[in-house]
Amino acid sequence: MSTFQRARCRLRAHPFALDAALAAGVLACMLAGSLVDPHGPDGVTWTLRAPDLLSLVLMVLAGAALSFRRRAPRAVLGFTGGASLVESVTGDPRAPVAMCVVVALYTVASTTDRPTSWRAGLLTMTVLTAAAMIAGPLPWYAQENLGIFAWTGIGATAGDAVRSRRAFVQAIRERAERAERTREEEARRRVAEERLRIARDLHDIVAHHIALVNVQAGVAAHVMDKRPDQAKEALAHVREASRSALGELRATVGLLRQSGDPEAPTEPAPGLDRLDELAGTFRSAGLRVLVAREDQGPDHAPALPAAVDLAAYRVVQEALTNVQKHAGAEAKAEVSVVRVGPHLEVTVLDDGTGAVHPDASGVSASATSAANGDGGGHGLLGMRERVTALRGTLTTGPRYGGGFRVHAILPVESRTSAARGGS
Repeated sequence: MSTFQRARCRLRAHPFALDAALAAGVLACMLAGSLVDPHGPDGVTWTLRAPDLLSLVLMVLAGAALSFRRRAPRAVLGFTGGASLVESVTGDPRAPVAMCVVVALYTVASTTDRPTSWRAGLLTMTVLTAAAMIAGPLPWYAQENLGIFAWTGIGATAGDAVRSRRAFVQAIRERAERAERTREEEARRRVAEERLRIARDLHDIVAHHIALVNVQAGVAAHVMDKRPDQAKEALAHVREASRSALGELRATVGLLRQSGDPEAPTEPAPGLDRLDELAGTFRSAGLRVLVAREDQGPDHAPALPAAVDLAAYRVVQEALTNVQKHAGAEAKAEVSVVRVGPHLEVTVLDDGTGAVHPDASGVSASATSAANGDGGGHGLLGMRERVTALRGTLTTGPRYGGGFRVHAILPVESRTSAARGGS
């Protein structure tokens, strides 16, 4: 930091000392101006003269008042203006007390709003100039009288310009700070959304595959001694389900890698094109699954957006996992995927009654708990978050006569594109 910058910082830290120094400098200028008479005997030379006592008193009082210009700018302007008015009327020859008025007027204009600056400036210029022209000892057309008008106008204009520049710099600083806060909030929001999405994916993957592994491992343990061939088949399903789970987990966790980490897998996210494969994994676990699809539509129908395709797949996956876990060993599931206009409707029904504590509607207590989001389950909550994120609707609840129903409506086309297609 240079010497000038250090001195500037010290002065900013002690504003009263700066104002006192300014007041001393203005007082010195006024004394020098009062001692020199530009109008000599021949009208050309400069001569020295002795100011009268009243002019000296007014100069000292006005100069001392400038030390308080930051604390009470309007009061200082009024005091110095009054002193300059008295000096203009009574002084002969006049001392330059108007210099204090210029500094005070600059302070008022730089610390207040523009209307106040203009009112104070016009009033000061009008009163002092009129008093000097009408009641002063010099002719009304003297250049000293016009100089009062010019210098007071310059003080007000300079103060207003400084205030405008300060406001402009402050607005730029606030805009930059607001933009920085907005960027940080947007980054935090995106991180939270990505966390939520990854958490939903992890839950769907783990819940689905672990449920299949659990069922197949139970089958293998049950028939290990009597039917080893069936046990081997069940263990093969366990191995396949675990391999699939590891693959999907690797693809999901790969999103969390840093830029210098090894390249993440490029396998696309699952969609409805793997619906038959998904149903096959549940059939191999002993669940009877019937799939009905009418979502392809005519040849010119646009393909499903990737987000809608993934959400529909996850809804079916989680619903069938809940059927496998809660509906009972003899349950049967029906999956329906239908495209209706600009929407995709996904429905999963089961006729299970549950094996433990069935309620009045025939749905097991564990299924009811999962439906209500109790017991720490996040399956239906994750489905609802997925569907809501796409501006869709999800309806879940027991069926009349027993079983459970999951119904999701996902918008395939936006309203704008749908209206364009209809026109």
